Amino acid sequence: MKRELDIVILSDIHLGTYGCHAKELLNYLKSIKVDTLILNGDFIDMWQFRKRYFPREHMQVIQRVLKMAAKGTNVYYITGNHDDALRRYADFSSGNIHLRDKLILKLKGKSYWIFHGDVFDIFIKYSPFISKLGGKSYDWLILLNRLINNLRSAFGMRRMSIAKKVKNSVKEAIKFISDFENTAIQLAAEQKYDYVVCGHIHRPQIRTVESKGRQVTYLNSGDWIENLTALEYNWGHWSIYEYNEADYAYVNPKLRVKETQGDAMEDDLSEVGISVEDILGKIVQSGIGNNNEVKTTTG
Repeated sequence: MKRELDIVILSDIHLGTYGCHAKELLNYLKSIKVDTLILNGDFIDMWQFRKRYFPREHMQVIQRVLKMAAKGTNVYYITGNHDDALRRYADFSSGNIHLRDKLILKLKGKSYWIFHGDVFDIFIKYSPFISKLGGKSYDWLILLNRLINNLRSAFGMRRMSIAKKVKNSVKEAIKFISDFENTAIQLAAEQKYDYVVCGHIHRPQIRTVESKGRQVTYLNSGDWIENLTALEYNWGHWSIYEYNEADYAYVNPKLRVKETQGDAMEDDLSEVGISVEDILGKIVQSGIGNNNEVKTTTG
């Protein structure tokens, strides 16, 4: 049984990088049925994309999202700094797939301001540590983290995030994250939004703050590099989902759901050599739209 959800927000997946947990994300996407899926930036990492490294699981994530859209899920791809090359195509729509730089969502009488968050790097003094952590040193840290987690898994231990521990222990990183969240809340209050939803800093969060005489709820969907988290909206409430491998382990092989013909075709597509540029190019060429505002009564 798939979990039925009204809205799911994902960010900072970074497909095409060594740190991306594409297999785990694929498990998650296959386990849900959602009306609206929002990919809030850095879905594909075009900064670090290399043709020699784009594993099957990474392609399958793209195919799964396209398949969800074909079956009725509204998919909103919001551009981030690592996929900013797509910003020249902002405001196009093709079927249930929409590319935006930001999304204004109306939900149960409340207004939502949804965007990746890299714009705040202009307003906040960018810490040299964060800048360095976002470059090659971060990549090496993630690679080391994956090796350690493979060893921990072999001994039956839970996954851990070294990068998260480093960021949570360094004063400059803590200040940058705090400044980021406070800036988002203050600007949302000034613009009279009830909710502001970001990604970018890889820190899942839900908190409500009073700013400039207005209650503003800040949400961050985290990432699929360090935290493996998503924002889920159902029955009128938001929650943070955190991936747990145990939820996807089959106790009895006889209880395993057989793969449908559609799923089999999806896997076969990864063998034909279609590039990421080909997929994005076909989507971009298929249609143009110009509406940034979505009104929904879902949930």
